[in-house]
Amino acid sequence: MPARPLLIGSEIYRGSTYGPKHPLAIPRVSTTLDLVRALGWVGPGQYLDSPRATPGQLARFHDPAYIAALQRAEATQQVTPEDRARFHIGAHGNPVYREVFSRPATGAGGTMLAARLTAEAPGTVHVPGGGTHHGLRDRASGFCYLNDAVLGLLEWLDRGLSNILYLDIDAHHGDGVEIAFAEDPRVFTLSVHEAGRWPYTGRAEDRAGGHARNLPVPEGFHDREMDWLLRHAILPIIRHLRPQAIMLQCGADAIAEDPLSRLCLTNAAHRAVAAALLPLAPRLIVLGGGGYNPWSVARCWAGVWATLNGLPIPPRLPPAAEAVLRGLAWSRAAGRNPPEHWFATLADPPAEPLPVREEIRRLAAQALADLPDPPAASA
Repeated sequence: MPARPLLIGSEIYRGSTYGPKHPLAIPRVSTTLDLVRALGWVGPGQYLDSPRATPGQLARFHDPAYIAALQRAEATQQVTPEDRARFHIGAHGNPVYREVFSRPATGAGGTMLAARLTAEAPGTVHVPGGGTHHGLRDRASGFCYLNDAVLGLLEWLDRGLSNILYLDIDAHHGDGVEIAFAEDPRVFTLSVHEAGRWPYTGRAEDRAGGHARNLPVPEGFHDREMDWLLRHAILPIIRHLRPQAIMLQCGADAIAEDPLSRLCLTNAAHRAVAAALLPLAPRLIVLGGGGYNPWSVARCWAGVWATLNGLPIPPRLPPAAEAVLRGLAWSRAAGRNPPEHWFATLADPPAEPLPVREEIRRLAAQALADLPDPPAASA
């Protein structure tokens, strides 16, 4: 694998939508790819097209009966009452749409490919179509039909890695990943998410038998508080565990203008987390995840890709990149009169230097208590 980071994407995301009234009616991965290409940030050999995971590959984690139900739903564009009740397809925010099997299977294939490549030759891979962290073994959950993160982590384990850290900075708790590895000390899960928000899991006391830490943050969580958690909880945990590989779920829904959270990060926080992880493990996979404002998602993930490549972010976008952002539309009220910086820049304006609340300091201290010893490395 080349020394430079790899970017894995697919054209399946272009024009694909969960339906006009769904939060995922917006273009995200396709806009991110268009933006980084318009900036000239994808060199020869850096981009790989995502394969579609086969039913057999998906069955490494998912129930074959559930996989078959997803395939039936895509083929018929409908779902039986029995499948809806058993598998939550077509219910609970998980609609039947045109690519209801092939799109999540492509996301899973991309994350699994990233894991195979980095297991063979350490390096960094960005998979913006990944990060569907709520998917459960036998049903859809939280807009997630398959859990690509779990499948990628299993690829690492199957190739002999035995000390892996999964970090999730989405506004929503990474419940599906924590559940999947609750009995496996080889995977340590660490989630920063909004307290009291769906799926209402991930309390600070929840530790999955000792190899998980949860940092449920309050409304208004901002950049200085993320920096505090990074320096006083996340990085100390990583340095203690010394993982062979890190997977970062880099959901953009904790950014201030996202409609599905009440957190107040700028996209500088996501770039700072990605930058801090780069020297801490020989293998790094960065996934996408949540994010329901098309401008903030694409600007965030494009900026993360720049960070992984050590590229400076221009103060103003060149015309071709600006045209990508000006071509977006969003049906929500905020999309009717977007601020100019959503079109013209990647980096959000600097955050106001607010104080770090005592609750954040307590969370960091609590996370460091009683850390397990690193698992024995076998690769």
